Amino acid sequence: MVVLILEHVTPSVRGELTRWLLEPRAGVFVGSVSAMVRDKLWESIQKKTPRCAMTMLYTARSEQGFAVRSYGDTTRQVVDFEGLALIRRPPAKSAP
Repeated sequence: MVVLILEHVTPSVRGELTRWLLEPRAGVFVGSVSAMVRDKLWESIQKKTPRCAMTMLYTARSEQGFAVRSYGDTTRQVVDFEGLALIRRPPAKSAP
């Protein structure tokens, strides 16, 4: 199982991803693909839209049963806490 959350990507990239994954909500893709296809999709998105932001969750042999991969300036940060992947919102920037 793969869950891919995209921010700041072009409609053409989203359209291309629908060949492999379902898009139940704008920018959120879900599906079951092989590890090779998953990695190729990740690389392809990075090459086509280098300024994008994305987070990928996928099945893995870990304590949680999944792994998290992140790229770009996402609205959430993946933090490793003693081997567990946790999501944190960055602190709000205060005005000077």
